[in-house]
Amino acid sequence: MRHLHRFALVALAALSAFSPATFAQDKVKMGLFIASSAMPYFIARERGYFAAENLDVEGIPLATHPLIVQGLVKGDLDTASNLLSLEGVNINALRPNTLQYFSINCQNQKYQLEAFVVPAANTSIKTLADLRGKRIMSAPGPGNLFVARGVLKAVGLEEKDYSMQEQQMNVHIGGLQGGQFDAAYTLEPIVSMMVAQGIGRKLESGVIARYMLGRGDACAVLAGGVMSVKFMQERPQVAERLARAWAKALNDGNNDPKARDLLSKHMNTAPAIAPTVPLSYYNMVRDLKPAEIADFQNLVDQATAAGLVKSKVDVRGMLKTY
Repeated sequence: MRHLHRFALVALAALSAFSPATFAQDKVKMGLFIASSAMPYFIARERGYFAAENLDVEGIPLATHPLIVQGLVKGDLDTASNLLSLEGVNINALRPNTLQYFSINCQNQKYQLEAFVVPAANTSIKTLADLRGKRIMSAPGPGNLFVARGVLKAVGLEEKDYSMQEQQMNVHIGGLQGGQFDAAYTLEPIVSMMVAQGIGRKLESGVIARYMLGRGDACAVLAGGVMSVKFMQERPQVAERLARAWAKALNDGNNDPKARDLLSKHMNTAPAIAPTVPLSYYNMVRDLKPAEIADFQNLVDQATAAGLVKSKVDVRGMLKTY
């Protein structure tokens, strides 16, 4: 009995060493730009992929990409689900080694995210070139404005030929429906919601790949998952676990149609619409093909030539493999 009592005391001491704090989940703060490209965050949270890696990942919605960049620079954010690529490249040009992409979203005419939309009742606008003289609203941020204008330039419209204002995503439906704007450069799931509600008609989608990269099937890298370099250096094991959970979420986003149900829960998308919403194609950086990296570089080089990105950046130095 004495031996059993001693064993019990040792076991109790061992268990007491693992206090609740020992098992506490590692906290990670992730910036979210609410569009369909943020889906991997909601998949990983809802399906337990973060929890399985002992992570408590707090998603913090922010209305613009510059606010996400600011949070990463200040240390208020560790990571972001879908930072606009041109914003990420530009901050690295200004402040080298601020962040790295660990996942990349490819969008094009098959994997749609962006589109120009016009009022459903307007039958006079049939092509992008017909937007001459029109009032257009754009998804917010310098990067979105750049690609919206770049697409129109490719079809022969200069900035003097139309007016364009960036608007927060939550006013796009009302702005088109109320007649304040003649067209919108907007993002999913807003595009599908406009069409389903009879408010808008999709003029053309996948426009960045077609008009700025020259191929309808190109990998237009407009967003991806990033981590701050500070976070990766100071908490490398947490970063690796985050990447493992993220890879599972990306796989579901690409291959499980049921993942779209989360659009209804988190992005105000009607359940009848959610299954039809197009998604971009999600890649961990380790899975990127050379041609996809080249497409990313092409878009960045165009932004550099236009002065949006302040100096030439080799995107390969911004990619982190897990």
